[in-house]
Amino acid sequence: MDHPHIARLVDVYERDLHMDLVMECMEGGELLDRIREKKRFSEQDTACHVWQMLLALNYIHRHGMIHCDLKLENFMYDHVGGNHLKLIDFGFSKMCDKKAELRRKACGTLSYTAPEVLDWSYTQSCDQWSLGVIVFVLLAGYMPFSGPQDEQMKKIASGTFTMKPERWSTISEDAKNFTRGLLQVDPKKRLTADLAIQHPFMKLRPYGDETPVDAGIIKALRDYGQHSRFRRCCLIMMAWSLSREEREKVEKYFLALDSKHEGAIGYDQLKKVMVDQYHLSSKDVKESFQALDSSHHKEIHFSDFLAAMIDGSHLEIKEDLLHEAFRKFDTDTSGYITAENLRCVLGDTFEGHKVEKLLNEADTLHHGKLSYHEFASYLKCNHLRLHGDEACGELPIFENPRNQTRCGSSDGKPCCNVQ
Repeated sequence: MDHPHIARLVDVYERDLHMDLVMECMEGGELLDRIREKKRFSEQDTACHVWQMLLALNYIHRHGMIHCDLKLENFMYDHVGGNHLKLIDFGFSKMCDKKAELRRKACGTLSYTAPEVLDWSYTQSCDQWSLGVIVFVLLAGYMPFSGPQDEQMKKIASGTFTMKPERWSTISEDAKNFTRGLLQVDPKKRLTADLAIQHPFMKLRPYGDETPVDAGIIKALRDYGQHSRFRRCCLIMMAWSLSREEREKVEKYFLALDSKHEGAIGYDQLKKVMVDQYHLSSKDVKESFQALDSSHHKEIHFSDFLAAMIDGSHLEIKEDLLHEAFRKFDTDTSGYITAENLRCVLGDTFEGHKVEKLLNEADTLHHGKLSYHEFASYLKCNHLRLHGDEACGELPIFENPRNQTRCGSSDGKPCCNVQ
């Protein structure tokens, strides 16, 4: 899962008997705690929160997953006092074709459970019911289905809930229709994630998704397509180590480019901005898209986008990112990156090229391994500007500058005047 509104998997430690999955630290607490504190949300705040939930749901559903345990506790804020939500806890989730039905024992939390789940036969639409329960609570401040277990199950099965006048009389018809559209007993009549995104209620959120994509973003995407394979590999590694603050600087541009709200950027979406708005060539678009589509799924994922933003106008290669990337490649903690280290991390090849060839791109001393100094110097060397109107800057100090012939260009030619 690789999306701005889904908690990130930071690292994995495998042992003989079990695995430890290290997730990003969500410091802001659960949505449940926030609603307990506020009692209920305004329609505008509810729309803002639900929009983020829908983006996460649309992404996982499009990639063939059912969460199966959506509830207030499983949406968390990434920092204290913030409003940025992320979906967590995929313990009950299941991979499933969009139109396929799961037939398995009911799971999740009863008060959020869809009617069809109680019958042990359900599809992705069960997540939409659970979202409807969340919307109900945010707007009204109480659960639509409550009471003893048997009573709850009967109410859920029949879709029986009460919109108390003292809570719902001041709530708009759009909000009521949106809630009812999610709490439909018949899954076929229930709002899907993509339809819910287009509902009039979503227009109430305080800001739209019409973020203009500036020239710096486009330049970074174009440059990424011209980087060498090892440079791209290193930038992808750094993308997973970016801080929350760094990701927030560029996240809105990713969501703006993802005009279909699918959680990834397609070729047509990228072309529309790069060609129509910034008049770059189709060749530039093709090179950038192929380089950014690291998973070869014909789409650009969030971390691929972040990798392109590093060393651009919005993000820079900082020392802590370099150290973290070097540490991940230096699997035997020898203080050097070798071809065998790269093989442990990447396998025998990366984008069809053997790891030995990747290492040679940065091994300026030709001794078959990279020290941290060489690694950092290779990545810090600036590349050509988009319009060719500025020199690429001074060459970083190398142990032997005369041997330096590359600084991350795709053709291996120097982009600096090496003396």
